Amino acid sequence: MKRALLAFTILSISCGLYSCYTNPVTGRRALSLVDESTMRQMASQEYASFLATNSPQKGTRDAEMVQRVGSRLATSVQQYLSSKGQSNLVSGYQWEFNLVNNNEANAWCMPGGKVAVYSGIMPLAQNEAGLATVVGHEIAHAVAQHASERASQQVAAQFGGQALGAVLGSNPGAASQVFNAAVGIGAQGALLKFSRDQESEADHMGVIFMAMAGYNPNEAINFWTRMSSKSGGKPPEILSTHPSDQTRMNNLKKWIPEAMKYYKPQG
Repeated sequence: MKRALLAFTILSISCGLYSCYTNPVTGRRALSLVDESTMRQMASQEYASFLATNSPQKGTRDAEMVQRVGSRLATSVQQYLSSKGQSNLVSGYQWEFNLVNNNEANAWCMPGGKVAVYSGIMPLAQNEAGLATVVGHEIAHAVAQHASERASQQVAAQFGGQALGAVLGSNPGAASQVFNAAVGIGAQGALLKFSRDQESEADHMGVIFMAMAGYNPNEAINFWTRMSSKSGGKPPEILSTHPSDQTRMNNLKKWIPEAMKYYKPQG
């Protein structure tokens, strides 16, 4: 009970007293008790382990599309942050974009820009703009440091607000548990699960990122319409970590005019 009360207190007080991360696109501030470089190092190790047992496709049309779309998005994000004087936010990123054989319609991005796209989502993407919707959303999770935010919440709840570095020094196993809980690693690989607020923020950022990369942000609506048709019945939004399909599309329609300000079609 005392630990839960302490965690609540830490998460409730002003970021002025604790380290905070400010999202470069939305301006939202989030608790940051975790060293992002540590998260990137652990993500790099976990990503390599995942690829060792989930061999990526090489040389196929879809694999090349994933590489092409991912590179365009990463370049655009880096240019955008540089223009704002915030290139340091991704300076340690080592971007990787891999397509793996898995029938699940899924994709994810670990801290530091480690992206995996599952082959099962490619028929729903249909084209580069559809794929950019997916990858832009996942990149946004990394740029927004959502995994670090979740890890910070874990540290606050379990260790009373110590920095992850201190946890590493005294309890390396606990640090690994914090990382795993933050990125949702399970028996099926790295299946990242974020809160509804984080998912919505990634949607917002992702549609802007795809526009910056030269992909029409209106295609995001088409992609999520296809995803909605495939997914069938879902639990009520209040019971889900993701926004409902209708909420998601309503929000995207609201954000698309903002994204269009960045849209410059590429030949």
